[in-house]
Amino acid sequence: MPKSSNPVTKRGGASINLVLTVIVLVVAVGVIGGVLYAKGGNGNQQQPGPDQTVPAAVLNPPDANTLSKSPDGKVVLTEFMDYQCPSCQQFYQQLTKEMEQKYQGRITYVVRNYPLAQAHPLAEPAARAAEAAAAQGKFAEMYHQLNENWSKWAVDSPGAQEPSSNVQRAQQMFAGYAQQIGLDVNKYQQDVSSPAIDAKVKKDMADGDKAGVSGTPTFFLNGKKLDFSSGVSKQSFYGQIDQALAK
Repeated sequence: MPKSSNPVTKRGGASINLVLTVIVLVVAVGVIGGVLYAKGGNGNQQQPGPDQTVPAAVLNPPDANTLSKSPDGKVVLTEFMDYQCPSCQQFYQQLTKEMEQKYQGRITYVVRNYPLAQAHPLAEPAARAAEAAAAQGKFAEMYHQLNENWSKWAVDSPGAQEPSSNVQRAQQMFAGYAQQIGLDVNKYQQDVSSPAIDAKVKKDMADGDKAGVSGTPTFFLNGKKLDFSSGVSKQSFYGQIDQALAK
């Protein structure tokens, strides 16, 4: 069992409790919040060092989905996320939803899939839904539907602690979101189970492994992995982005 205070959900181990203050996200080891999973199966893979810059080809390939694009591409923030992850949901509600709007058009904000299927049975179906929407040019719309309605599909009932495993119910909801955002639902249904979408999700996972991702959410700013071992505040998070913009 790894020792960790990071506000992320990892592969393989103990539970964590997300404690939200006015602007600070800190995590204490506990039994209430998301499940902390230690990454397994890649122990022999060489991981980037803490100060090493991960190549853009790994983090931000041409087909990666974006929530924001800057004309100059000067500052690129990449997030590896799991849509069913409670930690990712907390980040979305408390930080990244606001951040997306705050820096819209000023930074390139890339979102990659890293579903932790062992812990979150609906993470991969949700990733497929997002990618099927992206195939019709509406990734951002589905991304927001999945996050805004998280308590309806990711857990069996609002306020529940354990992740839902009801794939059929979730897929029906995702198809409903597809209709709401104006997708061709027949094409969506074909794409969501297609080999191309499967390959896209697996490619994101493989790139995450190359980048040293071990849990979600994991962020890279201009190729450098952000360290949340001591918690994260809006002030510090935005400060790093502002500093990169000022260079």
